[in-house]
Amino acid sequence: MFNAITVVRRLAIAASLGTVAASAVVGARATSLNAAQTQASTTVEPSSRWLEGLKGKHKQFFDNPSVNPVALVHVMNYYDTYNSAFKVKDADINAVLTFYGATTFYGLSDAVWSKYKLGEFTDAKDASGAFETKNPWRAAPVILGMTLPQASIESLQKRGATMILCNNALTIFSGLLAQKRGLDAKAVYADLKANILPGVELVPGMVVAVDQAHTAGLSYHRQ
Repeated sequence: MFNAITVVRRLAIAASLGTVAASAVVGARATSLNAAQTQASTTVEPSSRWLEGLKGKHKQFFDNPSVNPVALVHVMNYYDTYNSAFKVKDADINAVLTFYGATTFYGLSDAVWSKYKLGEFTDAKDASGAFETKNPWRAAPVILGMTLPQASIESLQKRGATMILCNNALTIFSGLLAQKRGLDAKAVYADLKANILPGVELVPGMVVAVDQAHTAGLSYHRQ
């Protein structure tokens, strides 16, 4: 039997190949969650709304299904280099960063990272070696041994970066999480969906989002 980390890594590969499917969600024991414990104020529905904001002259799609925080630096450098070397303002730059595969939970709030012990589930550890109890990319990611708040999700969003999260991946990984914790899969999915970070758009499937980005004229950067 594979442990949770092995399953996450294998599904990350499957997600990047476009084989994410709802049938992969395994049956969980019927233990319901209290909906009143949900920490977020809104529930995001899957859509293609993220495409509407891509009006900049320079547009790039940063495809990141693997847990590599250097992807955040790449997005930051995309803005910084156009600013400094080409005198292009942030308003004329569109960077799109993805959350799916092994990065699915990185598009979610600190509340669910703590509630479901996502650091333990994904083997995400802080500098001391302890499992993360909050989303390490949200405000102060540690990258190559340095704390870089300027490369955080929140900082990049303030510059205009678009963040998108795959609903297919969220469905699968919430099911795996529910099985591991002995909870109801539908309830866990609803809770995680309600705790998507502000400004992060939920898309139906990343395999389609990649195609949409190509059609919209975005260059492609694999992380």
